[in-house]
Amino acid sequence: MKSPLIKKITNHSAGFILDNFLSEIKPEFMSQPQILMVPPSAAARPAYKWWAVAMLWFICFFNYADRQAISAVFPALEKEFGFNKEQLGLIGSAFMWVYAGGALFAGLVVDRFRRKDLILGGCLFWSFVTVTTGWCSKLWHFVTVRALEGLGETFYFPASMSMTSDYHSKKTRSRALAFHQSSVYVGTILGSWLGALLAMHYGWRVGFYIFGIAGMVLAIVLYKFLREPVRGESESVELQQHGIFVEKPLGVMETFRVIFRAPSVILLMLAFVCANAVATVFLVWTPSFLKDKFHYDLATAGLSATVFIHSASFIAVPIAGWLADKISSRFAGGRILIQAMGLLGGATFVFLVGNTQSQTTLIIAMTIFGLCKGFYDSGIFASLFDTIEPRARGTAAGIMNTVGWGGGAFGPWFVGRMAERGSRPTKVENMSDAIAWGGGLYLIGAALLIGAIFLARRTASRKVDNGMP
Repeated sequence: MKSPLIKKITNHSAGFILDNFLSEIKPEFMSQPQILMVPPSAAARPAYKWWAVAMLWFICFFNYADRQAISAVFPALEKEFGFNKEQLGLIGSAFMWVYAGGALFAGLVVDRFRRKDLILGGCLFWSFVTVTTGWCSKLWHFVTVRALEGLGETFYFPASMSMTSDYHSKKTRSRALAFHQSSVYVGTILGSWLGALLAMHYGWRVGFYIFGIAGMVLAIVLYKFLREPVRGESESVELQQHGIFVEKPLGVMETFRVIFRAPSVILLMLAFVCANAVATVFLVWTPSFLKDKFHYDLATAGLSATVFIHSASFIAVPIAGWLADKISSRFAGGRILIQAMGLLGGATFVFLVGNTQSQTTLIIAMTIFGLCKGFYDSGIFASLFDTIEPRARGTAAGIMNTVGWGGGAFGPWFVGRMAERGSRPTKVENMSDAIAWGGGLYLIGAALLIGAIFLARRTASRKVDNGMP
């Protein structure tokens, strides 16, 4: 046995070696202390800040195409493996629960390590998992790979939203984040449609191989072109005027204090639960709903389930982002106002999607719902970041996803359970009722956002009185 003296010497040496090892790897992999009394980096030049968002757009496209492809082939999985609606709902929710559960940790990591590495490394990981989805043959296989997919993707939004906010100040932030958000809609449409189309002609597994391999190639290529910005660079002058210098990461408890200092933050997160529960139900169940209720074939259901809603959102989100930038420069809580308008306007049309028997009414309702959804989506993170300094934005986005996706994940499971166990004569009628109830969630979310507007205006008034940024 070692003597106490030898143990002490050994432990001291190990600690010395570890400290030196960390000092060697930190410059390469960790977010460096950044003092913002320097000219903007090349990465933040006016043209590049939009190129950066464009690169993130393509990564986010695969982020959503990969996660949406599974829902498009639910009817094929139901036929081949005999899964019922509740089991399919579990497959859909497995992704969301792990995605939500890991988001807080992901946010804390994002605020301390290089976001470029987390974004591209995550893309490689989740793309590989997408490939392995094609190897599944049992329920637990699907649940496991969907959970792993959620783990890989959970780092993306905290990192990309934080990075974009460092490229774009409040003057262009809503437009930048709205442009990025448009990739969600394109990825959802093509992930659903191509996944279903390939399933019809070549088998359900082929789409996962194609999306997964393409995502891995993209991550490798973009590693050369995507650059890490200085944290807080887009707001460096304003922050320095008020004595805030982004010199080192905040402590964990200090990070939480910075995030929840503004009372509107909690209401924004709760509203996201309501809006996201509706969104996840549409993402997971609409292809099956259209096939069962309106007798579409697999490819038509996969396309129709997404193209009307998400094309409309694609059109609405840049308009909403432009309006939000304009209104927020004159009106505290202006971004939140745009979001509240979206939820208030969309509630009726969510109800109609669930209850209508007419295909014409269905298409009109899905389209108008998509327009309203785009208004809400444009400000999910932009509204949040208005009250949070750059060093805490990754964690803030992580908490937002933990709350929003953790609560929202129960939506697909609930609809699947209601379809199997509801009181109506058929599963389709039960599912129709469950989808229609989403209109009530939209109204609750709108009420929460109206409360957040009043709190945001009160907080802004106090900051002006105290001379704060």
